[in-house]
Amino acid sequence: MKLLGRLTSINVRKVMWTAAQLGLELDREDWGAGFRSPQEAGYLALNPNGLIPVLIDGGFTLWESNSICRYLAAKAGATALLPAEPQARAKVEQWMDWQAGELNNAWRVAFMALVRGQPHAPEAVAASVASWNRHMAMLDAQLARTGAHVCGDAFTLADIVLGLSAQRWKNAPIARAELPAVDAWLQRLSSQPGFAEFVDNGMP
Repeated sequence: MKLLGRLTSINVRKVMWTAAQLGLELDREDWGAGFRSPQEAGYLALNPNGLIPVLIDGGFTLWESNSICRYLAAKAGATALLPAEPQARAKVEQWMDWQAGELNNAWRVAFMALVRGQPHAPEAVAASVASWNRHMAMLDAQLARTGAHVCGDAFTLADIVLGLSAQRWKNAPIARAELPAVDAWLQRLSSQPGFAEFVDNGMP
């Protein structure tokens, strides 16, 4: 299997961390900022959004990083990461969808302004920081309830996608809320295969 996307992308790293958990070797090619452009016609034929990453598995192509993570886990039969039981699976996917939608939308303006250097109005940046902290507090409350991982005792895909998001929040140059459950959870995640390489690697 081949993965198209630069390693500095958080969405590429979540796929790579999933692969590390599964013991899968992905042939990764650099695409995106500083490398080949995903606006090239050949890439757009694979993903009309022109975004990274894209997974190629033989004649099958897939985009959207969370969907790629689900596919890899399902293909490997890794029911620990993605449960087969409908309600348990739905909870994992609920938190994955929350990460891709609600949480990502909260931090986007602040991150792009303060880390990527894009121009944004100060009040928009402040509102984004406040929203980012508010959403992370929701995650903290969930982790305080479970006392372990996002969906309970077991490490799942929800921990992979949200672990990367939480690490970004910890590294961002913002005033952060005190979230002890998130801190303790990140410490627990640090023992997982692939964490040092794909999460706690100094990349934003």
